[in-house]
Amino acid sequence: MLGPVILAASRSDRMRRLVSAAPVTKPVVDRFIPGETVDQIVPIIRELTGQGLELTMDVVGEDITTPAQAEAARDAYLELIDRLKPLELGTRAEMSVKLSMFGQALEGGHELALKNVRPVVEAAAEIGTTVTLDAEDHTTLDSMFAIHEELRKDFPQTGCVIQAYLFRTEADARRLADSGSRVRLVKGAYKEPAEVAYQQRHEIDKAYVRILRTLMEGEGYPMIGSHDPRLISIGQELARTAGRKLDEYEFQMLYGIRGDEHLRLAAEGHRMRVYTAYGTDWYGYFMRRLAEKPANLRFFARSMVSKG
Repeated sequence: MLGPVILAASRSDRMRRLVSAAPVTKPVVDRFIPGETVDQIVPIIRELTGQGLELTMDVVGEDITTPAQAEAARDAYLELIDRLKPLELGTRAEMSVKLSMFGQALEGGHELALKNVRPVVEAAAEIGTTVTLDAEDHTTLDSMFAIHEELRKDFPQTGCVIQAYLFRTEADARRLADSGSRVRLVKGAYKEPAEVAYQQRHEIDKAYVRILRTLMEGEGYPMIGSHDPRLISIGQELARTAGRKLDEYEFQMLYGIRGDEHLRLAAEGHRMRVYTAYGTDWYGYFMRRLAEKPANLRFFARSMVSKG
């Protein structure tokens, strides 16, 4: 079980320095994070949307230690929205945000995060798009859901993410489905204790299907966040059973993983949204991508050997 080890390494300053300094790292990181600046990412946005894909954009960075850094994160998203405006993509390009970037873990963090994220949600609405609040570790979720509920009072299109491996998520899904929320369902990519989360893959997969059925049968808009071919097929079947049209749910996958599948689903008429991250503080995001799937780690290891 290498996943938990890699997740622990994602919080290690020593590992951060070692991985960041390795000559092979940047070419591999580029597979998952196609740019560091808005100037670099705009051509990627044009390319992907030109292929019939949709996007959710993530400015990477989570280790916020000061209010000034949280404000800088806010401003980075506002800059992105400003650059999206002339592209006139509407909801074809939305934003994903981690509230930790907006100061959630600081003193008075709940209020600070809400204060910083609200202008981003407002600016997104002004250009015809929206924001999804990413889920982080289980200790942050009550705050995230409270902020989600508050934002939806003025911006009901604001989405959120739930994680199938957490015991609490089935109840969260029922509540969100009843309220008509936009909800992205993922398996989960943080190291969580056995007291709050399933630890075995088969248990997580079964929970994922149960939760997805709840979302499909509910009043909201399900977003299927998975690269698993079996879960994608199950998602299609659950949508048909629930009587949903192709524009009443969507698939979401990460940039750099299963690109051919992105295009296949889009060609079949599905809404296919690519989670596209950019920025300089890529380490935590990159390590979770390695931890999520052994194939990602093998890709990195092969690259290290071939470049060594």
